[in-house]
Amino acid sequence: MSKRASVAGWVLLALLLVALSVWGIADNARLFLVTVLNGLTLASLYFIVASGFTLVFGLMRNVNLAHGSLYLLGGYIGYVVAEATGWWVLALAAGFLGAAVVGLLLQVVILRHMQGQELRQTLVTIGIAIVIADILLWIFTGEVHQMEAPSWLKGPLRGIPIINAYSQYRMSLLVLGVVIGVALWLFLNRTRVGMMIRAGVDDRAMLAAAGVNVNLVFAVTFAIGAGLAGLGGVIGAVELSMVPGEDTRLLLASLIVVIVGGMGSVVGAAIGAAILGLAETFGLAYAPTYSVVFTFVILVVVLAFRPRGILGRA
Repeated sequence: MSKRASVAGWVLLALLLVALSVWGIADNARLFLVTVLNGLTLASLYFIVASGFTLVFGLMRNVNLAHGSLYLLGGYIGYVVAEATGWWVLALAAGFLGAAVVGLLLQVVILRHMQGQELRQTLVTIGIAIVIADILLWIFTGEVHQMEAPSWLKGPLRGIPIINAYSQYRMSLLVLGVVIGVALWLFLNRTRVGMMIRAGVDDRAMLAAAGVNVNLVFAVTFAIGAGLAGLGGVIGAVELSMVPGEDTRLLLASLIVVIVGGMGSVVGAAIGAAILGLAETFGLAYAPTYSVVFTFVILVVVLAFRPRGILGRA
């Protein structure tokens, strides 16, 4: 596609979004703004989980289809810790560390020996995902579990124009998503370890020849990616609840976010998460019968015109 055609397409898309926004505000301003906030807060959760998937799948090229199971594992660990201690922040840390340790073992024991073998990685991680999901089902049964928001984030945030009030906890997800996104971008682009990760993906042999322990760098990266999935699980345990099947849903969402945004791009993952979150919530609010269709229409359109994703590189 030529540059001129690409610019024309983005302009048409922007005009369409502006027209839809004007119509939504004129029709029911409160419903429109609440839907926007719901979409952005859901996008923040998707981004937190998908940012870990971006590290593992987008940067390291490790196909880890057990990522959704790590999300669910982190959520259950956070739930148990919160119930035992009453400390939500401690539950966040426990969910992150628990998923990070399991992810580290997965990378060191299994995936390290399959570098570059995408089909084997896919089949093995599907099996691991099933095993983890069945173990969690055995321990926690199929009952729905949900954590309570911390006391300092309970209740509505009042005084917002037009919509008057909105959940403090959901609003805090926006802040958390931005903080994690900025920290991850700085880690990958402004630190020595981040530069080693990107160099190792481009030329593993050259990095090893420079005296860097590539296996250690990749293991740490995988642990961080898995830990972000677990962190998302604790956050989602308050907002979405935990029940068998949520692992598959979040894995699918992470795949769509990474593919739409562009593999290996943190900014692209944020854009992909925003598109997916807004598409889901607007679909549920304005066309609930077809809400699922919108997600896959976006995926098809992006793959048709931007096969590498919005910010993907060759």
